[in-house]
Formats: sequence, C-alpha cells, structure tokens
Amino acid sequence: MPDDLHAWIGNREETADVITLWPAQALHATLDREGPPPAAGDPLPPLWHWLFFLPTVPHSGLGVDGHPERGGFLPPVALPRRMFAGARYEFRRPLHIGERAQSTRGVVSVSEKQGGSGPLVFVLIRYEVTGEEGLCVVAEHDIVYRQAPTEAPSYPPGPDAIPTAPWSQTITPGAVMLFRYSALTFNAHRIHYDHPYVTQTEGYPGLVVHGPLTAMLLADLAQRNGPGPLETFSFRARSPLFAGHPIALLGEPSGRTAALAAWSPDRRRAVTAEAGFGLPATESRWPDRARMVQSSWIQETENG
Repeated sequence: MPDDLHAWIGNREETADVITLWPAQALHATLDREGPPPAAGDPLPPLWHWLFFLPTVPHSGLGVDGHPERGGFLPPVALPRRMFAGARYEFRRPLHIGERAQSTRGVVSVSEKQGGSGPLVFVLIRYEVTGEEGLCVVAEHDIVYRQAPTEAPSYPPGPDAIPTAPWSQTITPGAVMLFRYSALTFNAHRIHYDHPYVTQTEGYPGLVVHGPLTAMLLADLAQRNGPGPLETFSFRARSPLFAGHPIALLGEPSGRTAALAAWSPDRRRAVTAEAGFGLPATESRWPDRARMVQSSWIQETENG
C-alpha cells in the first residue's frame, strides 16, 4: 500500500445540519411504513440520521461509477471497487425533528489485506452526531476497496432452508424504491439505479439493494419488536441482494439482545446484524470488532 495513503489517517470533517421534517416523511413513504408519518418534534428512528449531513460533491467530482472521486475526505485508493462492509452504532439519545445537529467524522485507520481476488484496502471511519442536548450517535464504518472481478460474479444458493424466527417480515425492494432511497441519501452510485451499467459494466445480475437500506430495515424490525429502545446496532454485508426479489428479514431475540439477518430467496444470508436494548457498546472493543469484520469478510466474501 502506498505510504501516502496513511497521510489520510486523522483526516476529519464536520457538517452542521437541521433535522428537517420532509426527508423523514419521504423515507416513511419510501419504506411503505404503517402508521402516521413523522411530525415535528418526533424522535428520529435509529439510523435515519443517514438522511442528513450528506456531502454535496459537484457532478464534475464524481467518478464513472457515480461515487465521488478519491482523494477528498477518503484516501485516494487506486482499487476501483468500493463497498460498505459493515458498521457499529451506539445510540446515546434520539435526535428530534426540528433539532439542529452536527456530524463529525474522521479516518481512524487504513490497512491493506490480501483476499482471494487480490489486494484489499480497508478504511475505518469513526462518526459522532451531536444534537442540541449532547452526543446522540457514535459509530464506526468499515469501507473496503477491491479490484474489479475478471469475470461476472456468481452467487450460489445457500445449502439450507431459510430459518423461521419470532420476528419476521418480507419485503421486495423494486427499482423505484432503490431510486427513491438513492435520491434521499444523495447516493449516485450507479449500481442502485442504472440497469445497463450494473449488468454490463459491473457484472451483477440486476440492480443492487443498498446495504444501508437493508440495515435500516433490520434496525426497524428490532425497534418495533424489541423490549425497549434500540441502543446498539451493528451489521455486516456478506452478499448482495437484488431488486425485484423478496428479502426475508428475521430476528431471534435473546434477553436484551437480538440476532438479525436478511435472507435472499435463494437462501443466502446476505446481511447479518446484532441489536442491543439497554446494553451500550464498549468503545474500547470496537477496534477488535473492526479487525474481526476484516478477517471474516475476507474469509467469507473473498475465499468462499
């Protein structure tokens, strides 16, 4: 890995925003949620802060895949594929609609690994979101860069039947849902809305469901069924999900925690997550969790 990539460690960025009503109401409609739409003063559901603090990169600053060009906040990694591998969240207090807030993010580490498809670069980002009454969200994101595959990727069906679970929901994200979610999060990555690009250039069989969208659906499942407010949440992206195919969202509670997963119709466990209710994360463990994500991502995603 070029030494100059390490110069991005410690890079920080701060963004102020107002938790306005319309994006929350629009996401409520996009997800087809039951019940009345959000109103002024309501607490923002877990992970919905992703609607805010969005970077506004000029169109001329985007790469061919729709992602921002490298070398701004994130290091200029030469590998062409960028993926959201997973994340960990601690919800200290809710943000409320109408509240002024600030997001701070920083590059914690940049590390090179070797996978079955070639070199990988993992970038670990730490986030904090602070509202008018103090710290609201603490998070870490795992981003991985990899080479473009030399042949179209294949996703063999899983060996076992999709399990049953006490918490369950089935949802079929279509092209319109993915387009609306991309617009709400100002995500220009073409794999989510450009069918010719994603199939002919990237080699996927169809539009790819956003990993954060799936994580948000799993967090919502936990929030609606758990024994109290969601206080910790972590997730891992293991295998892609595709538009037009049903996703089984499952949750298995155990005391004040729950194991969650999103399953493809061909029995692939595509996204896994853990939820905690009244069990705040221990920040000193997070670096270990990041290393675990990197190791298991290489083992499962790169080496089968």
